[in-house]
Formats: sequence, structure tokens, C-alpha cells
Amino acid sequence: MSLFRTELRRLTKRRFTRYMTLLGLLVLAAVVVGVFFTNQKIGADQLARAERQADQQYQDQVRWSEQERAACEQAKKAGTATDGRFPDDCSVITPPPREQIEAEWFLPSTFNFRETFDETLIPFAAILGLVGFVVGASFVGAEWSNGGMMNLLLWRPNRLTVLVTKLAALLTGILAVTLPAAVLWFAGFWAIATFRGSTEKVTSGVWQSLALTGLRGVVLVLVLTTIGFALASLGRHTAMALGGVVAVMVVGQFGLGILLSMASVKFAEAWLLPTYVMAWMTKTVTLQNWDSCNATYYGECKPETVDITWQQSSVLLSVGVVVILGASLWAMRRRDIT
Repeated sequence: MSLFRTELRRLTKRRFTRYMTLLGLLVLAAVVVGVFFTNQKIGADQLARAERQADQQYQDQVRWSEQERAACEQAKKAGTATDGRFPDDCSVITPPPREQIEAEWFLPSTFNFRETFDETLIPFAAILGLVGFVVGASFVGAEWSNGGMMNLLLWRPNRLTVLVTKLAALLTGILAVTLPAAVLWFAGFWAIATFRGSTEKVTSGVWQSLALTGLRGVVLVLVLTTIGFALASLGRHTAMALGGVVAVMVVGQFGLGILLSMASVKFAEAWLLPTYVMAWMTKTVTLQNWDSCNATYYGECKPETVDITWQQSSVLLSVGVVVILGASLWAMRRRDIT
């Protein structure tokens, strides 16, 4: 019997894998449903209502200005103290120009596919990445805990082949869930934009850009799955992976962020992993240092900036996977199976 098919069957038969995958898919479905019901298509009725609300807002501002100006003039005549509430010249209390109160402020939320869909790919990758990490850690961690790994190595004594085949089966299973989920994610939000928003200006270039972002999301899911698998194999227990993540995020990231902030380090976010994950998904993250002022020709003060690109993130993710997976393979080859 093929070792790969055996491992793939073992993966799909595990109740934890099924329940965790179902939970992740239900969360994604809840996001789609929530976005559908919190958006609506903008038509003539919505525009007219927004114009009326803008007019009402302007009239409220006019009445408030008149009341405040009258109160200011009365206070000036009475000579009472105002504690800085009113200006010296009461005539400056005027309502804003009508054109400054825009009807767009009062429009309901609408889903613009071209402008908004790429933002939805971040929670998609995060949710499935979490599912892949936990499933991957549990898949190999349970084998070490219950003695299944030792029994498997009696049948197939080649350690590295067994571990790599397990990983291949795991990634195949995660990919088999992620790719259809991504297609349904695209289709679901296209339907939302059609019935509850806008699909205007979605050109072939936009589709290509969104497809590449989706592909990076799929790669991120596979990377997180591999890291979870490798950490659990390295520690020979599921808790090793989960505890390692808690340590890195709470101690390594949260604590490091506080330390860098207290030390007033420039671009402290450049030392934090979430910045690189975000850059991987959005292609570029621009960090700003407001303590440094770059004066422009017109006297404007602009902060110093630095860009974190997806290429830099790809190097960091690649090194992380190679180091962690390499350590787990080395440990599998060197340590006793007891």
C-alpha cells in the first residue's frame, strides 16, 4: 500500500481535522454572509436620501451657528466670563459652506469589488492559515504522543521518507481545501458586489492582481501549515507548536514591541513578524517615522518613511521554513525513536 495514500487517508479520517476544517469554513461563510447583509447597492433612492440628510445636517449647522452667535453677543453685552467658549469677534461664528457637507457621508455601506476585495483576502488567508497550522501540528504531534510514529517506522523504517511523506499528504489535504475555498471566496464576493455593491472598472489587470494576491494567500496557508507540522515534529508533541507560537507572539512580538517603543527605535514595526506577513499579502507596507521631519519645497513637513516589500517578506518566510523544517528533519534523523 502506498505510504502517501495511507497518510492522506489517515489525515482525512481524523475527527480533529474534520472539525477544525469545518469550523474554519463556517467562519469564512459567516464573514461572507455578514458582508452581504451589511452592504447594499447604491441607487437613485439612496442618493436622494443622502442628499436630504446632507441638507438636514447643513440646516442643523445653520441653527447651531445662529444660537451660538446670539449667545456670544449676549455674553459680550452682559460682560460675563465665557472661559474661552466664544471668540473675540462673534461674527466669525458661521455655518460651514453647503458644499463642504457631502452627500457621500450619508450613503450606506456598499461593496466595491475593485477597491475592497483584496482586503478580504487577508482574513481568508489568516483563518485558513490558522486551521492549517493547528491541523498540521496535531497531525504529527498526535502520532508522537500515542506511539503511532514508532509503529509506522516498524513498517517503514526510513525516517525521513516517513516524515516528508506525512508533510506531503498534509499539504495536499490543506491545498485540496484551500483552492476550492478560494474559488468560492472570489465567487461569493463577486455576488455581493453584483447585488450589494459595484463591479465597475474590474479589468483584466485587476483580476490578474487579485489572482496573484490570492496565490500569495494560498502560499501563506501552506507555509503556516508547514511550520506547525515542523514545530510539533521537532518537539514531538502538539503543544510544542502551540506553545512556540504563544511564546513568539506574546513574548517575542508583544514584549519586543514594547521594548523597541520604550527605546524609541525608528521603524520599530520593521522588527515584528506581522509587518512582513501584511507586506506579503499587500505587496508593500510603508512605515512612517513622525519624529523625523522632511521639509518640502512648500514648507510641508513629511515623515521619514521606509517600505517593507513582499520580496523581503518572501525571503524571511523562506528562511523561516527552511530553518524550522530542516531542524525537524535533522532531529528526526538523529534522535532515538522511543
